[in-house]
Amino acid sequence: MERPLLLYIFLFYWNFLNALFTVEAPRLLYTVEHGNNVTLECTFPVNGKLNLQDLSVTWEKKDELKKVVYVLLKGEEDFKSQHSDFKGRIKLLKENLSLGQSLLQITDVKLGDAGFYHCIIGYGGADYKTIHLKVKAPYRTITQRVVSTGPNEWKLTCQSKGYPGAEVIWQNRDCEDLTDKANTSSEIGRDQLYYVTSTLTIKSRIDEVFYCIFWNKELQENTSLILHIADSADGILQTENRRSVGATLIAAAFVGSVLLFMLCIRKAKANKENRTPVLSLSMAKFSKDKDTYDCRDASFEDRELKYLQIEKT
Repeated sequence: MERPLLLYIFLFYWNFLNALFTVEAPRLLYTVEHGNNVTLECTFPVNGKLNLQDLSVTWEKKDELKKVVYVLLKGEEDFKSQHSDFKGRIKLLKENLSLGQSLLQITDVKLGDAGFYHCIIGYGGADYKTIHLKVKAPYRTITQRVVSTGPNEWKLTCQSKGYPGAEVIWQNRDCEDLTDKANTSSEIGRDQLYYVTSTLTIKSRIDEVFYCIFWNKELQENTSLILHIADSADGILQTENRRSVGATLIAAAFVGSVLLFMLCIRKAKANKENRTPVLSLSMAKFSKDKDTYDCRDASFEDRELKYLQIEKT
């Protein structure tokens, strides 16, 4: 009779003490770009001067199998149980522990780092909080290649990497959708990123403009590139002046090209709603409100016009 009573009293006080000790998280969701660093945070009550010998800190990643990210046991770091995914990329900012802050720094964030993390603190009592980490990989940079394959025949190629897989949309100056004429392929690299290559083979006159758009539906972002097939072998122009004259023409055509591009985007939206780019990273930033978007009132930020000048042979 005495043992059940003692057990009841022990469990009562254990739950009471744990109720007084609460772990909190200032943020429950973090979003970081692939390759960058992130610091996850949870807080706990110290109540005076911290005694490291009484403190235990554990960070775990909740996958199919729990992965140990970091362990601090009675003031001593233990890396023996750390999962190989996190070797060399984890640091706990121990100077903040006395403030009741457990700050876990993850460097060079990988796509596989995305998921739910448990911050478990033991200090007189025990408690934990769950923090969600999202990792995104926008198609930031597009590389291009233009090759002449015959009289007025061109092979235009755009390449970029990101996550998840992107759709590549091709349009010309008249906003005509040329996507069905392009060959687009992708492969997953060792870094889990999608490497997407799209090639458009087309007949075109000189001084034509084409738009290559990488549309990341999940992130609701697009990155775009303008390819300009230009004739720089005009006999009227002096050889030494080609670059400066070409630069002047590009500058003069900039606003018109941007407006044409926006009109193309608007037309693509009307015809293919599921492809609609909402945010252009390399040309212009559009409103995220699809219903109120109006290209006439759009503001332009971080403008970048990329032309590929092709010598006429």
